[in-house]
Parts: sequence; C-alpha cells; structure tokens
Amino acid sequence: MLRTRLLLGVLALWSVSFQQGCKDLSRSLFHLSYYPLRDMRQTVVIDPQRRDPTHEQWYTLIAPDSLAVPSAGRDRWVGMLPYDEAAKNLANPQPATEASVVHGDSLFHQFCWTCHGKTLKGDGPVAATFMPPPDLLAAPTRARADGFLYTYIRHGGAVMPPYGNAVQAHDAWDIINYVRRMQKVSPR
Repeated sequence: MLRTRLLLGVLALWSVSFQQGCKDLSRSLFHLSYYPLRDMRQTVVIDPQRRDPTHEQWYTLIAPDSLAVPSAGRDRWVGMLPYDEAAKNLANPQPATEASVVHGDSLFHQFCWTCHGKTLKGDGPVAATFMPPPDLLAAPTRARADGFLYTYIRHGGAVMPPYGNAVQAHDAWDIINYVRRMQKVSPR
C-alpha cells in the first residue's frame, strides 16, 4: 500500500514537471520577441539598392534578379518627379460621366474616406491620430491639376502613401472625377 502511494506520488510529481518542461519548451520555440519600437515613423527602413554609408563594401539589397517582374515602364508616370511636371503633361482621359462619378464615389469610400473623411474635409478617423490630410474641397486642392492628383493617388506624396497597387489607373481617374464633381456642388 505504501509502495503504491509512493509510486503514485513520484508519478504525479514527474508528470507536473514534465508538463512544465513541455510548456517551457514550446514557449522558447514559438514565442516571438518583437522590437520595442513598432511605430513605422520611428523604425529604421532598408533603402533598397543603396550602399551602406558606414561600410562601402556592403549592399543592403542586391539588384533585381532575372526572374523579377519589372515595374518600370508599366505605368507611364512611374518615377516622374516632381509632381508639377507630371501635372503639366497629364490630362484626364476619363470622361466625367455619371457612371465614372458613381464608381469614383464607391472607390473613395473604400480607400480614401478614412483619412479624407466622408465629406472630403480631411476629418476622417485617421486624421485625429496622424497628420491631417488636406481638405479636398478647399481652394488649394481645387487649383491642382488632374495630373497632380493622379500622381499623388497612384504614387503617393509627402505624407500620403501610394495606392498604385490597390487603385488601377482608370480607377484613379474615376476618383478624381468624383472629387471634381464634389468640388462643383460644394459651397466651400
């Protein structure tokens, strides 16, 4: 009887110790430690295809290999800076039909409203925690050319991220047609 109790006690202690060891092992294998600064504005970014200034023999990234999909030449205005230069040469090829404006409205409320707001005032939910975007119905934006707005939508700007991967070229023109229509009907 005593021997059975002693055997059960040893087995119980061994199983608890074994379970704790398994937990420690899984925690050490699968616990990911993150860098303490996870804010995009404060982290170090790799500058592709540029030498490290402290070690000239090191490259941060190597040039694209032969299997890479080319991105240059796919969009006519990739890499054309400054935006004012692109705005001079780029006219809106999409007629401002009712269908274009309605499609632009749906795209605006899918991609743009979180920053620019539903009333295009620059008062979206992101604006309270980040640098506020411009009022799209104000005079400075009204004065901008369609080509300028197109390059900002597709390739980003000073603060605005590029939406070229999410918004196709003809969709960007539809968004511009929607913004221009709202500028016409707005009292501001």
